[in-house]
Amino acid sequence: MKKIGFLSFGHWANHPAYKTRTAADTLLQSIELAEAAEQIGMDGAYFRVHHFASQLASPYPLLAAVAAKTSKIEMGTGVIDMRYENPMYMVEEAGATDLISEGRLQLGISRGSPEQVIDGWRYFGYEPAIGETDAEMGRRKAMEFLDKLKGVGFAKPNPNPMFPNPPGLLRLEPHASGLRERIWWGAASNATAVWAAENGMNLQSSTLKFDESGKPFHIQQAEQIRLYKDAWKKAGHTREPRVSVSRSIFALVNEQDRLYFGGEKNQSDQFGMIEPTKRAVFGRNYAAAPDQLIKELEKDAAIKEADTLLLTIPNTLGVEYNVHIMSSILKHVAPGLGWR
Repeated sequence: MKKIGFLSFGHWANHPAYKTRTAADTLLQSIELAEAAEQIGMDGAYFRVHHFASQLASPYPLLAAVAAKTSKIEMGTGVIDMRYENPMYMVEEAGATDLISEGRLQLGISRGSPEQVIDGWRYFGYEPAIGETDAEMGRRKAMEFLDKLKGVGFAKPNPNPMFPNPPGLLRLEPHASGLRERIWWGAASNATAVWAAENGMNLQSSTLKFDESGKPFHIQQAEQIRLYKDAWKKAGHTREPRVSVSRSIFALVNEQDRLYFGGEKNQSDQFGMIEPTKRAVFGRNYAAAPDQLIKELEKDAAIKEADTLLLTIPNTLGVEYNVHIMSSILKHVAPGLGWR
């Protein structure tokens, strides 16, 4: 059994083939899609976060709206780039969103991916400390965020406050109990996966990772997950961690599916440079009739290692078709793999 969610990149553009022509289209359809996903039995609604792009950015209004419109489904991110974040304010926003959801928020954070602009976090007013890289700044902010999520007081109270204070040092409010255990780190390397385990975060591993051995993507990703699980045990954490992987999976069950994805070309791994000094491996897409999909997905070692699968969806094709994509996986593929 696996939790199965969707991951939306949240694109929009004034394109005649798009159902999402504007930012409002994407935001409102994202809420509608989460509602529909809950109704058909999906477990999660996750959204990418990108700045300076015609894609979803600040996630909390959207996540809070999804929380208010649903009752069971998890909602989360994959991922928030911590280089752009104020950890203090983020604790308040995440806490409020989690309380609205009644404890269903699953927040994916990370160092971030290649950007639309050069050093975009500088425009948000952030600079690495002397001798610190931007990646190190992102991890430092993540640690501050995790620390403040514990709800321990740290701020000296004003002796003449507007409203009475509780005794002792003050914490950020509202405090969401349990949210600290629902923070995920998006890891592109084995080393950062181990770091996430040591610091008590769940693991998100996407459709790409840094190429560290030249092996097929699913093998490298499975090895990353096993390293993460080993590090988790060595760290002595008392709870079981969660691990998610993302995949583009399309069951071809009608003519529209075959029109959109029947000629899918990316059905093998791709290797390339994601950054000037970083070679990455991009995982293949899956598009086939259900019986063939089951055979191919049975061989995916990383999916076997994960407890959560996030289906990357083409949000620009609209709510109705994306519900069809998810329903096809739930009905025709998941039972044959023991996921349902």
